[in-house]
Amino acid sequence: MKDPPSAERRRHVHVRGIVQGVGFRPFVYNLARSLRLTGFVFNSSSGVTIEIEGAAIEQFLHTLKHDPPPLAEITEITVSEMAVLGSVGFSILGSREEAGEFALVPPDAGTCDACWRDFGDPANRRFGYPFTNCTHCGPRYTILRDLPYDRATTTMSSFRMCGDCQAEYEDPGNRRFHAQPNACAVCGPSLALVESNSESLTAASWATKDSLPIIRQARMLLGQGKILAVKGLGGFLLACDASNDTAVEELRKRKRRPHKPFALMVRDLAAAKRLCRLSAQDETSLLHPRRPIVVLPRVAGGGLSTTIAPGDNTLGIMLPYTPLHYLLFSDSPEMESAWAALVMTSGNLSEEPIVVSNQEAIERLGAVADWFVLHNRDIATRVDDSVVRTFEGHERVLRRSRGFVPQTIDLGDAMEEVLAFGGELKNTFCLTKGRYAILSQHIGDLENLETMQFFEETLAGLQHLFRVAPRAAAYDLHPGYMSTRMALASSIERKFGVQHHHAHIASCMAENHLHGRVLGVALDGTGFGTDGKIWGGEFLVADFAGFTRRAHLRNVLLPGGDAAVRQPWRMARSYLRDSFGGKMPENLRCFQGIDGKQVALVDTMLARRIQTVETSSCGRLFDAVAALLGLASEATFEGHAAIALEAAAEAGVHTLYGFEIERGDPLLLDFRPLIVAIVNDLCAGRGVGEISACFHNTLSAAIGEVCSSIGASEGLNRICLSGGSFQNLYLLGRTVVELRRRGFDVFLHAKVPANDGGLCLGQAMVANERLRRGE
Repeated sequence: MKDPPSAERRRHVHVRGIVQGVGFRPFVYNLARSLRLTGFVFNSSSGVTIEIEGAAIEQFLHTLKHDPPPLAEITEITVSEMAVLGSVGFSILGSREEAGEFALVPPDAGTCDACWRDFGDPANRRFGYPFTNCTHCGPRYTILRDLPYDRATTTMSSFRMCGDCQAEYEDPGNRRFHAQPNACAVCGPSLALVESNSESLTAASWATKDSLPIIRQARMLLGQGKILAVKGLGGFLLACDASNDTAVEELRKRKRRPHKPFALMVRDLAAAKRLCRLSAQDETSLLHPRRPIVVLPRVAGGGLSTTIAPGDNTLGIMLPYTPLHYLLFSDSPEMESAWAALVMTSGNLSEEPIVVSNQEAIERLGAVADWFVLHNRDIATRVDDSVVRTFEGHERVLRRSRGFVPQTIDLGDAMEEVLAFGGELKNTFCLTKGRYAILSQHIGDLENLETMQFFEETLAGLQHLFRVAPRAAAYDLHPGYMSTRMALASSIERKFGVQHHHAHIASCMAENHLHGRVLGVALDGTGFGTDGKIWGGEFLVADFAGFTRRAHLRNVLLPGGDAAVRQPWRMARSYLRDSFGGKMPENLRCFQGIDGKQVALVDTMLARRIQTVETSSCGRLFDAVAALLGLASEATFEGHAAIALEAAAEAGVHTLYGFEIERGDPLLLDFRPLIVAIVNDLCAGRGVGEISACFHNTLSAAIGEVCSSIGASEGLNRICLSGGSFQNLYLLGRTVVELRRRGFDVFLHAKVPANDGGLCLGQAMVANERLRRGE
């Protein structure tokens, strides 16, 4: 009910959501003053508290709800009546701690245009200053040590604001009003440039307040083909000129990354358009304050090194998200960019966590970088760059990290406090509290001590920030996963094992707020099955409580375990033997470069079923076909063969190969006719692009056929698609069209990855359901 126009009222307002570190209190202050309202506002451990008095309270609340600051995200506003006090003026009070309460923590935000104009203007006192920020942009999560979000609880606490910065901080009319990381060259962090042969950090000096000469020298070094380790928001990035073949090849050699595509940074949208085709959603994603890496279809030319993304028809592009990044391209927006693009890849050795401290960088990256661009602001939490791809006009997250984390996912229902440990590859973990899922940033593959320590330090940090004390743990069924071992060794009393593909489908259900039974299609490389075999081509009827395996790809033998993943030609031999029996085709060109003794050994393993395990993996089917087509006999990174196969698929091909569905419970999807047809086409000289397209078309048609059969028998028309294979947009696009043509409602991932980076959310949902049922 609206207030009478002249009524004096007082109300207590509590706001929850991302309302700290986003300029919310200054916004409330200025809004209240403009409406001649009195009272106060302060941060607390649970959000923002406001007491407001006057005649225009309804207008105040309407603006608060519908036009908050750009980085704010309000999840709840609670309003209650209070007695009128006759207060005078409006003020911002000191923050207050509340036992057991938590506030949503803001992610880091890329540099805004206004700040770019500031540090790019020779007449501005921040000209060339690489740590310029305001309430609309800059570091948040990566500098935060505790809540409430105040300078004293961040890594900026050691930098005391000068008089000019303090005046901005206290000026309600300034966009740096209460901007906690506010600083300038006089009082804030500084840069240092150190050569990699320096024995220690003693070579770094923070006395130089003018950063521009250092940045110009860094530009010069990049122009000379040098590799720089640049300290950013959540860790170090390794940079070189993306058009310099020698520099890019040397970076690959030093980083031990022979084929995996490198991410690129370009100065602006115009530069991105010279390299790639952009949709409207692609532009939105690139320009968003999150500043993710966006996977885009590349165009011919562009002047880049041919070794940036070998064998791939896409590029991973991002825009600068710190002033330092902008300044590596030019002194100001008006100047021409020094580079078409810079390689900006994670500052780590292959499969290790991103490096965050200066000392750690010099120790671990000394053999990779020629020079280090360091600064003296500590990174509280390491966070790698996020990766997204757009599909059907929506952004789909492939790697959820900087800019997204620690933003929560609203599940719509109250949850128990649970810790889900995730999987082995692309690991993330998930905490649940209240109605929120709190997913960690990308941790990586749990195969070394450094990554395990990263997991533990991130878990401790998020548990503290969100005040979570888990009463149950969820984990993958695979006994060899380090995440599983960690869960079983934890002190948490209640523990729930969750089957890998059930977790995939539950994750998709959770982010789409689905309840009840769905038909789930989970296609990926590896998941431990309830029968002890390796699953990966699964059709499940599932809800959060459990699942039934209704169909799967027909099992073939995986020869040599992980060796078959690293050497896709092994899977090609397995599928050939399965499809042709004792009449294996001879002299296929795809095996000509492989040691004959190795081929004979694998054939013997398959014939005698030695060191083999049965698998229904769709990922291994992709490996086999890619190897048969000569696209990838060796895989140097996860998904290598599948990416090459997608890139090779020719547009405009609509023909299919054969497949069979063996009736039973579960149904078996048999692709032996497809393998035979591919071999025949290869022998007939049909093009690799056509064959790849036919393979994808066949897989999509087969998915549709199997889903129609299960959907009819179960009375289901809701389908969830999950698993890393659905990151393939050629497959995803055709599968979605096929399923919709058959009358299904199709649900996809967007907020969390379809790959194993989203697994933990599904684990948490299953564990919560089992707790609810008293299991």
